Order: sequence, then structure tokens, then C-alpha cells
Amino acid sequence: MLTANEIRDSFVKFFESKGHQIVPSAPMVIKDDPTLMFTNAGMNQFKDIILGNHPAKYKRVTDSQKCLRVSGKHNDLEEVGHDTYHHTMFEMLGNWSFGDYFKKEVIGWAWEYLVDVLKIDPSILYATVFEGSPEEGLERDNEAAGYWEQYLPKDHIINGNKHDNFWEMGDTGPCGPCSEIHIDLRSEEEKAKVPGRELVNKDNPLVIEIWNLVFMQYNRKADGSLEPLPAKVIDTGMGFERLCMALQGKKSNYDTDVFQPIIKVIGDLTGLTYGKDPKVDVAMRVVADHIRTIAFSITDGQLPSNAKAGYVIRRILRRAVRYAYTFLGQKQAFMFKLVPVLIENMGQAYPELKAQQPLIEKVIKEEEEAFLRTLETGIRLLDKVMNDAKAAQKTEISGVDAFTLYDTFGFPLDLTELILRENGMTVNEEEFNFEMQKQKQRARNAAAIETGDWVILEEGETHFVGYDYTEYETRILRYRQIKQKNQTLYQIVLSETPFYAESGGQVGDTGVLVSEFETIEIIDTKKENNLPIHIAKQLPEHLDAPMMACVDTDKRAACAANHSCTHLLDEALRQVLGTHVEQKGSLVTPESLRFDFSHFQKVTPEQLREVEHLVNAKIRENVPLTEYRNLPIEKAKELGAIALFGEKYGDEVRVVQFGSSIEFCGGTHVSATGKIGMVKILSESSVAAGVRRIEAITGAKVEEMMDILQDTINDLKALFNNAPDLRAAISKYVDENAGLKKQMEEFMKEREASAKARLIESAKEIHGVKVIKAMLPMRPEAIKNIAFQLKGQFPENLFVVIGSIFDDKPMLTVIMSDDQVKAGLNAGQLVREAAKLIQGGGGGQPHFATAGGKNADGLSAAIDKVLELAGF
Repeated sequence: MLTANEIRDSFVKFFESKGHQIVPSAPMVIKDDPTLMFTNAGMNQFKDIILGNHPAKYKRVTDSQKCLRVSGKHNDLEEVGHDTYHHTMFEMLGNWSFGDYFKKEVIGWAWEYLVDVLKIDPSILYATVFEGSPEEGLERDNEAAGYWEQYLPKDHIINGNKHDNFWEMGDTGPCGPCSEIHIDLRSEEEKAKVPGRELVNKDNPLVIEIWNLVFMQYNRKADGSLEPLPAKVIDTGMGFERLCMALQGKKSNYDTDVFQPIIKVIGDLTGLTYGKDPKVDVAMRVVADHIRTIAFSITDGQLPSNAKAGYVIRRILRRAVRYAYTFLGQKQAFMFKLVPVLIENMGQAYPELKAQQPLIEKVIKEEEEAFLRTLETGIRLLDKVMNDAKAAQKTEISGVDAFTLYDTFGFPLDLTELILRENGMTVNEEEFNFEMQKQKQRARNAAAIETGDWVILEEGETHFVGYDYTEYETRILRYRQIKQKNQTLYQIVLSETPFYAESGGQVGDTGVLVSEFETIEIIDTKKENNLPIHIAKQLPEHLDAPMMACVDTDKRAACAANHSCTHLLDEALRQVLGTHVEQKGSLVTPESLRFDFSHFQKVTPEQLREVEHLVNAKIRENVPLTEYRNLPIEKAKELGAIALFGEKYGDEVRVVQFGSSIEFCGGTHVSATGKIGMVKILSESSVAAGVRRIEAITGAKVEEMMDILQDTINDLKALFNNAPDLRAAISKYVDENAGLKKQMEEFMKEREASAKARLIESAKEIHGVKVIKAMLPMRPEAIKNIAFQLKGQFPENLFVVIGSIFDDKPMLTVIMSDDQVKAGLNAGQLVREAAKLIQGGGGGQPHFATAGGKNADGLSAAIDKVLELAGF
């Protein structure tokens, strides 16, 4: 029986034998594509080729791609673990052709690999073909069906609808029919009862799709119409985990050697056995699936957080934690202990896991511990909601309360329902779904972009010339209009551009397009599918005119200084803290820089100063830039260049070197370190478990800060009569102030004691209760002290109401002994009612409450109102 690692290897080796280039998996987390957060299909890393933005280096490629899906045709996060074959993180085996072979070859090779190489029984295989779409003018894919008829009987070739058998990249762009290969893994008895063809695409767990062959032959335009693609593309994706299930004779993906080693360790850690209790089994599957997703995401540089991709990872992690909490009895962090077995099984194919092991374990452990605390809080809140409902004679809680639990505490609806069922209660699901829909609509509205078709003026590719020039003659190749947040903008693609497009943490350039007729402002430059796009608020009137693309050189120079400084910081941090330091993200703007790095404790002020001094020394050395362009990646590694985890590098890379600092980098940099001027670290803080952040400024910004500091010091000196030793003068002032404060406190205590004595003397006995009313011109804290001293001195039969005015604001204070509360009085209710007379409000506890207002003239009447309401 083939192991998972052997199956993965056999696939890429087979297609290598068919002239395909084996390429490494792209990172699962996508950083430079605004349309996607995660790699959700094998084709993602080839989008720029498929869209025609860049030529294909290889006409045929193959790989095993790590992917993440939390929604889609057959997959929703809340369903993962409940069935046997859906996952969040999965591997997709794929082969591609960019304008080379098409349907005949790919169908023939798919059959050869499955039947001749893997020895799968052809009688259990089925193929689907697109049935056509009359409304779109598309016929049945008879071409694909004809090729399948060479291998399969006609009753194993099934027509599929547009939903299942017409693949689209998005609302616009390349698309085409596809042909899915399904496998029937049922027993002979089951097959005899119902033919497999009747169960294809019917969600049967043992009649499943294993491979999808996509034939991209059309382009979908913004108006919905289709046009033929000039270069046809083959894009296939085979579910690795499902293939392992089929080849290893299992009925579930989780029974294969992809998951079983992890599930065994889960059993060892929890003392439970897989296969005995369905609820325990689901929980073990959830944890086994999710630990893979979380570990690979962290490795690729995406930490759990409350925004975008980070929120998805946090949500997946929390789902695993609450399943472990509810069904596996895990009240303490334990998932981080699964990382070693994951690395043991997948580290050979993905060595980056081993390299990042300490960070992965620390992040998961801290996230688990934080959520377990939140979980306890949420359960207490749900208990209160249930008790309130029971007190009101209800057996249903509102959907609004359930949504609050979901949105604030990470409680999915099914967890709330589970706890409610155990208490004989239900939730108003309609209300919950309404709240969920409102939230989704808000998110859609915030992110909605209306994009028009590209208007192509001239065919061609964009050439970036920004490493050498900040001005360059160019032409517009294409443009399109976009609408976002009620604003109309234009995206412009140029033949040559000196504008750096936002990527690698560095913001995009701004500047102007200048022709003899007009000047158009470029407000930003971004990358979309590796294509530099210039964003403008208006289009040039003369689109075909030659023009100069001119970068804002001041902003570019400031960005370059900050970017080069991040490289020097990286090296200095390794020198001071240790070689375990790895860059985990950065933000480079003209104003400042931000640098995130792996380190497991706070950087001390002494260490920060040492780092800063090392960087400034390197700046003063004026080390020249050595730049290597289009360097073979192996040569770059031989130079000792530092690569970032989670980045996708091609066969050739750019390397930036400042002396001993050598890094892979595509950003813009200073020609020598002296141009940075100087660096000043502003702060050091924690971003997440095991990740720290430094924020800093360089050059003119340091000068501005020094000016502000100098002005502040001069102002302070003036306050202290230009004392030669400012520190000593301030210290003396602080000591004197502390002495005066102590004297004031003693004076206030004496004053409070005197006021209290007068109040006791003025007390009246009414209905056996000592009633004290007064107006005192004192601070609120002094009034409170006196009130509690009186309560302490007279623990029974006491009622006190005091009015005071401080800073022209009237205030009411009521305190009473506990027996008065038991008799039915409530200080909070009394002050709330009486405060209306001072145009204010307030409240507090039954025995003590305060209220403030605006109308000091009504204070005397408010005091009398309190006494009236209390019956005195």
C-alpha cells in the first residue's frame, strides 16, 4: 500500500515524465493579491499567466499545492469534521498547460495515471461533462465526451450542469467547461443495489469527486458575455487526501496515514479512543484537520488576529478549541502538543514547518489559553441569559443574544444550541440568521467594488524600470473604471513604469502622468495578479498620447530610506537577540517604518539602544548598495541571502546587499546607507505570541522629532528658571509637591472629621432613624469618605443625604444603613428621581448612590425630595 508521501511523489513524477516542470507549492497565505486572502486552488499562483499579464516560463507545470477553503461549493467551516472527506487545509495535486496541450492529452494522461500507474479499477470511475447552457449559447462539451468514450462506457459519462461543470475564476475573467472524475468506493452489495452514476454529485461520502479537469477556453466580460480565449489553458486539481483514501482502501480521509498519526496522539493526550463515540470522533477530526491549517498559516506568516486573514485563522483555531473543550474534556491548552507529530508526517514535503516549530507552538498555546478564558466568560454569560429566560417563564433565548455570543465570544450557533439542549431550551434561529445576514451585508457593502472590463489600447506587457529611473516615457496599454464606496476611480496599465507597486510591506508610489496636453495625478500604485496598476481619479483625455510617468521623488526617497533601514534593523536584531530572529512582516511608508520579528520576550531598553546604535553606525559607514537582479535562486542562497517564510520566490530573484546584510527583496532602496541619515526607534511592543514589533523613523523625521524634544526641554527649563541641572530641579519640585500633598491630605482629614462631627450634632431622630441632611462645599471624594465613616459609626437606623457643589456642578449623595435597605429603601432609585430637580441623573447600589446635575439652584429642593421619597 502506498503511503501519502509516496502518492504525492508519484503524481509529480508522472507529469514530469510528460514534460512538466515540477514547481514548489506557493504559500497558503496570499499577500499581494487584493482579491484573495488564501490560496484556495492550485491555479492561484498562475493567475497572472492565465490572465495574460505575464508570459509562462514553462508551458507545462505540475505541483502539490497547499490550499485553504472555509467556504465554497461543498465546504463550510461548520461542516468540517462532521463528514469524512471535507477539510479546511488540503493539498491539491495539479498539472497545467498554458497554450500547449488541451482536452485530448489531459484526459488521456488522467486515465493513464489513475488506471495504469495507480492500478485503480476502471469500473469504479465516472466522468462528468458540461451539459451545455442554451441561455449562454453553449452546447454540450461533446469534445470532452468523445475523448472519454475511448476509455469509459457511455453510462459512466454523465452530463453535469453549469454549477458543477462550468468553472469560473470570478465574476469576470477566464472560464470554461470542466470534467470531473468521480470514484465509487462502496461495497459490491451497495453497488448492486444502486448504480454509481445515480450518486455522482449527490453528496454520497463514498461516491466522490477526486479530480477536476478544467478547460479554460472563454473570457467572461463584465456584461456577462463570453469571448474565446486566444490561448487555451488546462488547469487540473486532484484532492490529495481523497486519493489517499481511495488507494489505501479506507472509507474516510481521516482513516488514512494523512490524519491517523495526529488522531492517535489526540487519543493519547485525552485518554479517549477514536471510533467509539460519534461526538468524540467528530471532535478529533476537527482538531486533526484544524491543527494543519493553523500550523501552515503561521508558517506562511499569518498570525491569528481580529482582521481579515488573521480572523479566519483565529476562528478556525477557536472552533478546534471549543470542540476539544466540549467533547474531549480539554480545559487547558493541548493542541500545541500536536505540532511535533504534524511535522514528523509532513515536514519532509514541507520543511518550513520544522524551521518554524517554536513559533508555531508558542502562538497556538497562547491563542488556546486566551480563548479558553473567553470561553469560560461566554458560558457564564449564556448561563445568565438562560436564567433570565427561565425567570420570565421562557424556554427560548433570543437570536440577538445568541449572535452576541457568536460575535463577541466566538460561540458558533451549534455550541449555543448544544448547551441550550442540555438545559431543555432552544434559540430563536430566525433572529440569529437575521443578525448574521446584517453583518454579512455590512461586510459586503464595505468591500463592494464594481469593476468594468479592461479597455485595451495596445497589446503588451508592463516593464518595471523603477530601480533605475523615477521618470520614464511610456504609453497606456489598457485601462478600466472601478467604483468603490461611491467613488469612481480608474486603473491604468502602462507599457513602462517607474512606479513601484505596493508589495513586500512597501506602499505604492504616487506621482503624475504628464503629456503635452495634460497632467494626471496617480494617487496609488498596486499589484493585481502581479500586474502593476496605477490608480487615478480621472483618465487622460488623450489616451494615445506619449507621456512621462513621473514618481514623487521625495516620497520615494523617504520610502527607500525606511526600507533599507528595515534590512539593517533585521541584521542588528540578530546580532543583539540571536539568530532565531526572523522577519514576520513590515510596513514601509514615507513617514515611518514598522518591523515585526519573532522573539519570545520583551526587548529590554538596553537591547533596543544597542540595536539602534548598531544601525546608526552602519548608516555612518555609508555602506554602498550592492544589487543582484535576476540571480538564480541557488546562487542567492550561496550568498547567504535571507528569505522570508511564506514568500513565493521564482527561479530567479533580486538580492539587496549592504555589507553583511544580504536579503531577498523586490523593494526600492537607497544607493548607500548614509542616505538614511539616522534611525530612531520609537517603540517596541508585542503583536502576538512570539512576535514583537519595532516602530521607527529615519532621516528628516528624526530631525523633526529632535526639534520637538529640544523645544520641549527649553520650555521645561524656562518653567524652572533655566536651572542648569534640569533633572535636579524637577526632582526637587516633585519632592516638594509630595510634601505639600501630604500636608493637604492631613488638612482634609481634619476638615472631614470636623464636618462629620457637625453633621452628627445636626442629626434628627425621625421614626427611630438618625436622619442627617446637609449642604457641604467639599470635593466629591471627601463627601464619600464622610458618608462611609458615618455608616461605619452608625451601622443601624441611619439615613444620610448630602448636597454639595464643586466646580459649579451640583451633586447629591445618599447613604443608609443596611436595615433601611431591608425595610424597602433604595438609594439608587431615590437619587435618580430627585436628580431631576438639578437637571441630572445618577444611580448606584441600594445602600449608597450619587447623582450629578447642571442646576445648582435646585439642589436644596432635591435634598428635600430625597427625604420626602424616603418618608422622612
